[in-house]
Amino acid sequence: MNTVESFNYKISDDDEFSLLTVDLPEQKKIRVEASSMATMDSHVSMKTRAKGGIKRLFTKESFFINEFKADGAGGEISIAPALPGQILHQTLDGTTPFYLQSSSYLASSLGVKTDLKWQGFKKGFFSGESLFLIKCSGLGDLWFNSYGAIFEVDVVGEYVVDTGHIVAFTEGLDYDIGRIGGYKSLFFSGEGFICRFSGQGKLWIQTKKPNSFIYWADAYRKVKKRG
Repeated sequence: MNTVESFNYKISDDDEFSLLTVDLPEQKKIRVEASSMATMDSHVSMKTRAKGGIKRLFTKESFFINEFKADGAGGEISIAPALPGQILHQTLDGTTPFYLQSSSYLASSLGVKTDLKWQGFKKGFFSGESLFLIKCSGLGDLWFNSYGAIFEVDVVGEYVVDTGHIVAFTEGLDYDIGRIGGYKSLFFSGEGFICRFSGQGKLWIQTKKPNSFIYWADAYRKVKKRG
């Protein structure tokens, strides 16, 4: 019978600038999203591997993923996501797959398998998000991150979320992409496409939306005058 391999870890209490620290036992490995390692003990080694094939090029994740291993003795590694926000942990027990928005994966133990799930052109292009979700399955630790804080919702029936606020959800939830109001509302209300979940399961939502910040910051960008 397979058992769940679990690491000791600590997540800082700051919801805006969380940091994940994992204790690696001797000879144990952990997978970490590229460019996310902040600090590590000197005897922890790293190998970089291509992950996800051509499909990964269509996500907001790096084409590469790093594996860290504690050589000779147990070691510690600190992991920081690119966006300022919260980090959460999920233990996968091999029964129910877990789905992440493409920019939310941070790290996992080797027993967790990650694959890319095609959303289809309607759910991908029209949502403004990636064409792929990250499907996580298997046994072990999974850490994911957000932009801003995360809150969890138990969905029974239907629940509507702006597509840019979705972080993760469990299997058992189906979803479809739509809009609020008519086309006039779509272009002038400041609201985008929405995701209508149905079924029963858990949903994780982030309080901030990256695209909204980009639009806000763009107004302060200096434009070089020609001539």
